Amino acid sequence: MSKSRIFWGFNLVLALAIITFACQNEPAKTESKAVVLKEEIASGVFPYGRLSTYGFFSGELNELTPIEEVIPYKPASSLFTDYALKSRFIFFPEGQKATLTSNELDFPQGTILIKNFYYPEDFRQPEDARRIIETRLLINEENGWVAYPYIWNESQTEAILKVVGGEVEVSFTDYDGKDQVINYLVPNKNQCKTCHNKSETLTPIGVKVQHLNNELEFNSGKANQLAHWTELGKLEGFEGENTHPAMINYEDKNLPLDDRAMAYLDINCSHCHSAEGPASTSGLFLTYDQTDPRKLGVNKIPVAAGNGAGTFDFDIVPGKADESIITHRMNSTEVGIAMPELGRTTVHKEGVQLIKDWINSMN
Repeated sequence: MSKSRIFWGFNLVLALAIITFACQNEPAKTESKAVVLKEEIASGVFPYGRLSTYGFFSGELNELTPIEEVIPYKPASSLFTDYALKSRFIFFPEGQKATLTSNELDFPQGTILIKNFYYPEDFRQPEDARRIIETRLLINEENGWVAYPYIWNESQTEAILKVVGGEVEVSFTDYDGKDQVINYLVPNKNQCKTCHNKSETLTPIGVKVQHLNNELEFNSGKANQLAHWTELGKLEGFEGENTHPAMINYEDKNLPLDDRAMAYLDINCSHCHSAEGPASTSGLFLTYDQTDPRKLGVNKIPVAAGNGAGTFDFDIVPGKADESIITHRMNSTEVGIAMPELGRTTVHKEGVQLIKDWINSMN
C-alpha cells in the first residue's frame, strides 16, 4: 500500500478530493485557528494538502520513520537555517533510477526530496523532545522540479501545504544553556527558486555528488550513500568514492581550515555565487573547487554591492577579516546587507568565525 500511495501514479484514478484550507491566501504567523481538511485521497496528483497523504512515514507522523521506499540522505555539510536541525529523505519512483554522468546527478521524473526542519527543546539533548516546524518537498514533475512547503501544527500530528509560507515563533535552549526565541520564516513556494536556481531553473542544492559521496548510517549498516543507492538499484554511473569529488563537514575542527571554509561557502553560498547561479554577474564564485583567488573575492572590488559593502572596499582583504565585505554581510541581518538574502533571520556566529579565521590566515 505504501508504494501506491506515493508512486507517481499516471495510471491511477486521478481523483483528488476537494481540500479546504484555512487562511490559504495569507501567511500563517501562528496556529490561531484550527485547520480543517476534508478527507484526501492519495491519487498521484500532486501536491497533496496534507503531508501524511504521501505515506512517506510509518507510525506516528512526527517520528519521521521512513517506509522502506523512502531513503535517508545527508550532505557532508549542512546549509545554515537559523540553527534548525534537519532530516532528509529521498523517494525514487518504482522501477526508476538516477544517473551519474560527469559528476552530475540526473533524477527521474517522480523523484521526491523530503526535508524536515526542527528544533530540539534543548540543543544539549538533541535526541529528546523536539518541535518540527516545516517540511519542504521538491518534486520532479513533468516540467521540472517544483517546491511545496508544509507547515506543522502545534500538536505535531500533521503538516499542511502552505504555498504562501508563514512565520512561526520558536523557543529553545541553545548549546550554552541560554533560552532563545526565533521568528522562523517559512519561504513561500516562489521564494524557493531564489536559492534553488541554476540557469533560471529550480534545482536541488544538497543532492549533488560532492555532498553525498560519503558514509551514512543506514538500517543495514554504514555505507557510502551513492554506493548504497547503487546497491538498491536507484543509481547508475557511480564508479567508487575515489573516482568522484567529495566534500567534508565544515563543523569538524580537526580538518584543515581551508577545506572547512570552502565547504561552508559551497553549501551556503555557491548556489547563487557560481557561473550558473543568479549571482553570476558578481564575479564572486564560491564553489568548493574554486582556486582562483580573485574569483573567491581576494582583493576584489564588488561589482554591485551597493549599501551591502558598508565602508569596505574589497570582498576579502587577506589577513583582515574585519575589513572584508564577505564577513560584514554574513554578520548582518539587515535587509540589503545580509547574505544570504533568504533562509535566515539570525547570524550564524560559528560560520562567521570560521570564515574570519580563514581570511585572517591568508598572507
